[in-house]
Formats: sequence, C-alpha cells, structure tokens
Amino acid sequence: MTRISVRLARLARPGAGGFALAAIPLIPDGDAARELAEKELAKPEYQAAKPTLIDEWARGVVEFLRELLTPQHATDLGPWAAVVLGVILVGALIVVLLIWGRPRRSQSRPSRSVLLGSADDRTAAELRADADRAARDEDWTEAIVLRYRAIARALIERDLIAPAPGATAQTIAREAAVPFPSERDALHDAAVAFDDVRYLGRAGTAELYRSLAQTDDRLRALRPVLPEAVPA
Repeated sequence: MTRISVRLARLARPGAGGFALAAIPLIPDGDAARELAEKELAKPEYQAAKPTLIDEWARGVVEFLRELLTPQHATDLGPWAAVVLGVILVGALIVVLLIWGRPRRSQSRPSRSVLLGSADDRTAAELRADADRAARDEDWTEAIVLRYRAIARALIERDLIAPAPGATAQTIAREAAVPFPSERDALHDAAVAFDDVRYLGRAGTAELYRSLAQTDDRLRALRPVLPEAVPA
C-alpha cells in the first residue's frame, strides 16, 4: 500500500487522531448548487433589491428613447422624430399622474407662531380686542399680557421687528426702539409691566393697562424711523 493510500485510510477511519472523510466539505453538483443559489436569492435582502415594476418600466422607456434617438433611427423618422418623442413624453407624464396622483396644495393653516414663550397665532387686532374684553372684566393681569402681545404682534405684522421664537419682552422692546427711538422708555416700561404680571406674579392695575394701551396707540400712529435716518 502506498503512502497516499495509508493517509486516506487513516482519514476514512474515525478516531481521535484524525478527521473523518464525512467532515470534509464536498463541492455540490449542478442540481445542488442551483438549489443552494435559489435558497440564497430567496432571502429578504435579495428580494428587496430586486427592481420593481416601475423600475422595469422606466428602464424600458429609457432604452426605447435611446434606440429612437440613434442617428440611424432619427434619419429614418425624419421630422416625425420630434412628434413621436413629444407623444411619448406626454404619455409618460399622464402615466405618472395616474400612478402618483396630482400634487395637492396643503390646505392646512400655517403652524402657530411662538410669541413671548407661548404658541399664539392671533392677529394684533384680535389680541387688542381680547385685551379690551379682559379690561372690561377688570382682569388687569390678563389685559396687560394680551395688550403687550398685541404691541409685539403689530410690530411683526408691519415687518419692523423679527424676534426669535424665544425672544423675551425686553428683547422685543429693544428691537422696537430701533424704528421708534422716541418710544424707547415707554417700550421698556411696557416690557417691565408684562414681566411683572406674567412671571413675577404682581397684580395688574388699570393704570398699567392704560399706559400700555396708550403706548400701543402711539406706535400705531407713529411713522417708523428708517435705519438710514438714524444718526451714527
């Protein structure tokens, strides 16, 4: 017995000193390899990578257009090439609209703007009306808060200030003092009144509300100072 035969005999004999031939992986034949490949391709990751019907359709359209626009086909079609191409593009657009639908404009209202720490989309006129209603009920705290919000909203509507969502009352007063420098002190006092009743828990009064209302009325009547007119 040759040396190779002895080694094969040892491998074929199970035991602690060697490996069994059954443990050696064998190369599958044609049918087994096909079955293994089908099982592998049936896994979800391979199925997800398969082109969809839309992909196949788009690929076919592109291939058709490429063939159509080759010099030989363009010469054969002559002036009809542009007509055929236009019809194809219109048909493709119709198919896209039928599949995905016509883009619809959003009918929802804009997101509520944040003003002085709260989401509030009321206009300046609405805030003034609500403030006057609270003043008639002698709810001076609510009236002062709403009237200062009305001042800020009116300035925003006139594009005179552009406060950040987290802007404080004093920040708004400082921004408003740029187009209305003569009202700097009044705006500062209005912001202090807002902070006192809104955050410090101090009671509002009719005098404070009247002062805010007068400041609001003056700002509405005043003409803003342009930045170019402000002296250096």
